[in-house]
Amino acid sequence: MKYTVTFEPDNIEIRVDKGTNLLEAALAAGVHINATCGGQGVCGKCRVMIEAGEVDSEKTEKISQDKYDAGWRQACRTSVMSDCTVRIPVESRGLKLVIAQQLDMGKAERKVSALDTKPLAEGWKLDPMAIKVPLRLSAPTLQDNVSDLTRFSQGLRQQHEIEDISADVRCIKAMPKILRTNDWFVTATLTTDPVRDAFLPGIEKNRPWKLVRIEGGNTSDQNLALALDIGTTTVSGQLVDLRTGMGLAEKAEYNRQIQYGADVITRIVFALKPEGPKKLQSVVVSSINEVIDELLEETGKSKKNISCIAVAGNTTMTHLFLGMETRYIREAPYVPAAASMLLDVAADVGIDLPDCVQLYTFPSVASYVGGDIVSGILGSGVFQKEELTLYIDIGTNGEIVLGNRDWLACAACSMGPAFEGGGIKHGMRADLGAIEGFHINPVTLEPMVVTVGRTRPRGVCGSGLISVLSELLSACVIDRNGKFIRTLPSDRVRKGRFGYEYVLAWSEDSDTGHDIVISEVDIENLIRAKGALFAGCLTLLESLDLSFDDLDRVIIAGAFGRYINLEKGKLIGLFPDIPVERFHFLGNGSLLGARLVCLSSGMLSEAERIAKMMTNIELSDNHSFMDKYMGALFLPHTEAHLFPTVCEYLDTKCQMIQSERNA
Repeated sequence: MKYTVTFEPDNIEIRVDKGTNLLEAALAAGVHINATCGGQGVCGKCRVMIEAGEVDSEKTEKISQDKYDAGWRQACRTSVMSDCTVRIPVESRGLKLVIAQQLDMGKAERKVSALDTKPLAEGWKLDPMAIKVPLRLSAPTLQDNVSDLTRFSQGLRQQHEIEDISADVRCIKAMPKILRTNDWFVTATLTTDPVRDAFLPGIEKNRPWKLVRIEGGNTSDQNLALALDIGTTTVSGQLVDLRTGMGLAEKAEYNRQIQYGADVITRIVFALKPEGPKKLQSVVVSSINEVIDELLEETGKSKKNISCIAVAGNTTMTHLFLGMETRYIREAPYVPAAASMLLDVAADVGIDLPDCVQLYTFPSVASYVGGDIVSGILGSGVFQKEELTLYIDIGTNGEIVLGNRDWLACAACSMGPAFEGGGIKHGMRADLGAIEGFHINPVTLEPMVVTVGRTRPRGVCGSGLISVLSELLSACVIDRNGKFIRTLPSDRVRKGRFGYEYVLAWSEDSDTGHDIVISEVDIENLIRAKGALFAGCLTLLESLDLSFDDLDRVIIAGAFGRYINLEKGKLIGLFPDIPVERFHFLGNGSLLGARLVCLSSGMLSEAERIAKMMTNIELSDNHSFMDKYMGALFLPHTEAHLFPTVCEYLDTKCQMIQSERNA
């Protein structure tokens, strides 16, 4: 259910879901309320008056009982329960007149949440990569003394109509003892064997299977899978119930390879050292094991119930994970050791799971377009749709796919880890205390800060960095080159150890006991990252004689994609200046595709088909890309015609702010 919140005295309205936090609603509406503690309720600066309507509010010591009875509330501790009118007092605003705070991209209604349209693959059925089936066999006799494996195969055929199986040698070795100690009542774990055959989606009893595990009794109700995304900066995992198709838990940890380099190139260079490959494989596997342990701890599940793993990662990450040679990925003509690895045993690469757990890795397209993007295209359903789609995966490597069900072209560019918190002084993942929402009063320069979990700020996550950069730009705190205006009358803009910076949270308001800042060096890293991505998109389009106007839709993927404020992404030149209705957020598309192949084995062959469909456009030695990259090192871009709406807005707002500051 949605309600209308009216913010006075500006008479700005926004429609929000029931239960929406009032501070979040104000942030989404572009209404400034002073707030520096991240929404924890301790700074007391976000006081508002509820003039009409019903809210659910927590009483705090920052508001006296008399004022609370009169309708005063802290916005960060108040939830919307009906249509309501909220008055923001002068001390919580600091503005003398209304200054437009939000880009008008033609939306009739602004939403608190990101665009929630999620394009997904169609036509798949719950037909897991691994199945568990109980078997009750008869004991052998002198008259019936066929081998244990033959008896087992006969039981599968007679009781479950399953034929054409191969068996892992470890299963055959363990089979005699397990059968006899469990009175010939066991459960078989069978996995799809795509190496032997390709098959269509749907349950096919006669397709090839591989026997990987035998357990005593009936354990068929415990059948789990792991979907993993090995990113350059972050390893993400999801535990999936193969019986129901439900995701049980999701966790993420930093990829510990980052200690040997922030990007794939530096890690390939490190892998040239004698012990380099072994170290890189060891640390990424330790990150994976940590994610698995956290998933199992949260759900109370056991490792012995995991039957299979699907892993998506870029080409370098996949090679390093499997201990394969990477040096020729970096050297022209940029050749990986293998494009498709298919099945392996998880324990053989160091994953701390039983040696029966099968490992599937997505196929790569080229040296810099890997299985993570193939997985994303699979999960998003781009390969099934008629609409011309631009798929953008935002991470340490910006990977881009253009096309539809008839053709796919792709490219990749190095963005660096800035939008994942790497290389940013106070950057962090979207954990508790990460600043994810930011607004600035353009006159007083006081911030409005919202953190993950509504706790004291500890740093800034990717979506928060986009918000901070766009707000500093639109409030004329930085210029189009990303440099701070030196003459602003605020102690929040100051000269720090590494140049000028803006204080997002003072030490007394932070959870670290130190000031949390964003510096010109941080901003420079962000501009380089967004410039590389936009230049890659533009180069790919122009190589096919297309423009942004030709697109039917743009899908934004990446671990934090669903949390990005689209308008603020346009402001800094990260996203193209096209109608908002064409954008869709997907979240972690790589993880989505990995989960899909676990649940629907028919999608394994689709992943292989997608990889073969893609035509790679190499950007590493593309002169056009370099020219476009240099042009994108500006906010939003040196070529104003690419961002007509944004540039007009920034020019108009800057004039309004200067008039207000001079008043």
